[in-house]
Amino acid sequence: MSVAHVDRQLPGETRAASSWYEASARERVRLLLDAGSFQEFIGPEARETSPHLRVFDLPEQFDDGIIVGCGKLDGSPVFVAAQEGRFMGGAFGEVHGAKLTGLLRAARDVKSAPVLLLLDTGGVRLQEANAGELAIAEIMRAVIEARSAGVKVIGLIGGRSGCYGGGGLIAGCCSALVVSEQGRIAVSGPEVIETNRGVEEFDSRDRALVWRTMGGKSRWLIGGADAFADDTVGDFRKAALKLLSSTADFGLDTLKAEQSRLEERLQSFGECPDALDIWRTEGVSDPRSIPALPADQFIALGDKIRRTSRDAR
Repeated sequence: MSVAHVDRQLPGETRAASSWYEASARERVRLLLDAGSFQEFIGPEARETSPHLRVFDLPEQFDDGIIVGCGKLDGSPVFVAAQEGRFMGGAFGEVHGAKLTGLLRAARDVKSAPVLLLLDTGGVRLQEANAGELAIAEIMRAVIEARSAGVKVIGLIGGRSGCYGGGGLIAGCCSALVVSEQGRIAVSGPEVIETNRGVEEFDSRDRALVWRTMGGKSRWLIGGADAFADDTVGDFRKAALKLLSSTADFGLDTLKAEQSRLEERLQSFGECPDALDIWRTEGVSDPRSIPALPADQFIALGDKIRRTSRDAR
């Protein structure tokens, strides 16, 4: 039975309620887009695998951990890329990065379809360090080129690996971001910070600290993400549609506004030693209650205290 046929048989309510965090990259694409509309580019049958992993006797994957293609979202055409966090933590390598760069360049040339980036990554593959770092630079350039051509690039973050390293840099280049509580975003991961600055600076084993510092709730409250979604495909779909219709065009004025907002945020929160202090500064009377709040209650609270002027990545 084909994937498209299975997708058409899946009830709409089941599709919408499916967990984003638990789903694979292919499931996210299939459930996010209109049923049966996805067409993959350079799929597993092409067997475009990494030329580097076999040198280290590491397993390969025929799509190299990323799915790219096009489809429809609520009847409108979109390009889409989804990283598989279960394969090497969704890390960027040469082929992985080339597929995403090519998709973004296609969107730049077409100009009429936005791009959805389903980011789920721990950063660059250590086994492909130079090639992976180069891939990050090419992807960032391709995102900016696409946005300069009028293409909206929306990042959706809520997977197992979060969005770290070069993935965090790419997220910062997007037109807008949707994040769930599980969607951690940072350039340096917890272990990297601890290794370089010491456990006194950041204890990577303190899961509560990690999640309240880098997790989706904190990122949305301070303006590091543009929309907060519950952990369902339906919520991510609604948020993506809203951002596609409301995100402003890209230009020099956009960059200047982003820079001003980042400077303001640093002045407001730069001396805060913990996310709890940031939330308190933002006006949360009981910041310790934030991690346990259900998504609907958290969004209601955030809508009251969030300031649009701080929306910057």
